[in-house]
Amino acid sequence: MEKITSFTINHLKLLPGIYVSRKDQAGDALITTFDIRMTRPNFEPVMNTAEIHTIEHLGATFLRNHETYSEKVIYFGPMGCRTGFYLLLSGDYKSRDIVPLITEMYEFIRDFEGEVPGASARDCGNYYDMNLNMAKYLARKFLDTVLYGIEDEHLLYPES
Repeated sequence: MEKITSFTINHLKLLPGIYVSRKDQAGDALITTFDIRMTRPNFEPVMNTAEIHTIEHLGATFLRNHETYSEKVIYFGPMGCRTGFYLLLSGDYKSRDIVPLITEMYEFIRDFEGEVPGASARDCGNYYDMNLNMAKYLARKFLDTVLYGIEDEHLLYPES
């Protein structure tokens, strides 16, 4: 079988950042898939499921309620390797195009207070597996070390 595109990225050179993973035609719509990489693969510890789950709930809630992007959001969810998230948007985008959106989303997560949306037995299949404090810590770290003043090395996949 042919290796899928995401497995052709050199993860030993990949830095935390926002990358266009792929673009797909779905009927009349172009879907842009973003790789939102929060930790450096194979160099930093991966995120635990509780904080990933919390970021997923808060991020998806934020995105699907966003004034500009709510109708363009197809999916937001974690990577199996626990180093980041995928965001699928309807439209043709470059990584830099969504830096303001992703910054706003992580500021929302960093500053969030109260009950995590959907964190109940009725609304979620594993609602006990949440860690808001750690999600806020990771959001702050991503903002401070990557998003604020982001450079091209965090927006374009490294050469093989």
